[in-house]
Amino acid sequence: MKTLGSKLYDWVDERVKLGTLVEYMGKKYVPVNRHSIWYYFGGVSLFLFIIQVVTGILLLLYYKGGEQLAFESIQFIMSKVQFGWLIRSIHSWTANLFILTAMIHMFSVFFEKAYRKPREITWVTGMLMFFLMLGFGFSGYLLPWNELAFFATKVGTDIAGAVPVVGKPIMVFLRGGDDVTGATLSRFFGFHVAVLPGIFTVLLGIHLLLVQRQGMSEPISHEHVPATERKTMPFFPNFLLRDLLFWLVVLNLLAVLAVFFPWELGKKADPFGSAPAGIKPEWYFLFMFQTLKYIPGKILFFDGEVLGIAVFGLGGLLWLLVPFWDRKSSRGEPNRLINYFGIFIVLYILALTIVGWML
Repeated sequence: MKTLGSKLYDWVDERVKLGTLVEYMGKKYVPVNRHSIWYYFGGVSLFLFIIQVVTGILLLLYYKGGEQLAFESIQFIMSKVQFGWLIRSIHSWTANLFILTAMIHMFSVFFEKAYRKPREITWVTGMLMFFLMLGFGFSGYLLPWNELAFFATKVGTDIAGAVPVVGKPIMVFLRGGDDVTGATLSRFFGFHVAVLPGIFTVLLGIHLLLVQRQGMSEPISHEHVPATERKTMPFFPNFLLRDLLFWLVVLNLLAVLAVFFPWELGKKADPFGSAPAGIKPEWYFLFMFQTLKYIPGKILFFDGEVLGIAVFGLGGLLWLLVPFWDRKSSRGEPNRLINYFGIFIVLYILALTIVGWML
């Protein structure tokens, strides 16, 4: 006698061929080596994105855009809506952990050179998603319309406006005018809940499809190991269960942060007020912000801030295209200079972020 669950499975299987999917997953194998821990951060980033979407939809049920309503609607969510403070806190902490785990995943892929042929497109789609994550953070930061977010957005868009030729149009496009106003809030709201998620979802679908088709890359040190001696584990259920365990650990961490360190709202933005002392962007922009502070006003014939922005832009472009310019040496050995370059970037980001946080 079949159980209700078995009957339901058979009903679905008859229509969508679940058995074929399970059989396909059972044939997939994941490399097992001392770097295997880094494989899980991509899945954790996906999990955090799902939480972002769910909590974002719940907040959207009560959030009201507009210069006169945004701050008050967040106050209402935090004080009147049942568990509203918790949902907002989870959403805010998830945004930060999302970028952190994505950065760890990005650097692990970089140092393992998992962007090499045939995974160039996988790297590019991943990097484009990372840039969109920064866009999520920048646009979402303004939505509560509080004092810190208002002036941080003003500083951030001013920096974009410093770019020669195209800077002014970009700044006006981001702000919806010459100044940060309610029009900017409406524009950022549209970016945050519609434009950026739509593009991100398309890139995520392409990225996941490529990962499934190409499998997970093995470290360079394993290239010369015979296939018969390489250790692997089945993707289903072994790797999948380990991935879910990591998700559970992250969920517990997120719950602790959200409950014991709830996200504050602060004061409502006053466009005519003075900027509070020590205004800073979020931690993932802090190293760039701190760098621009150290650059002299003039370097030869160039404006220091403009030169700094140009260097960051060029650096981002080179990082995006690293699979196309990282080549092996004439003797067929990996280019170790790339690793030193990556180590320098990691240390630079850590150092400037810590300095910016402490000052």
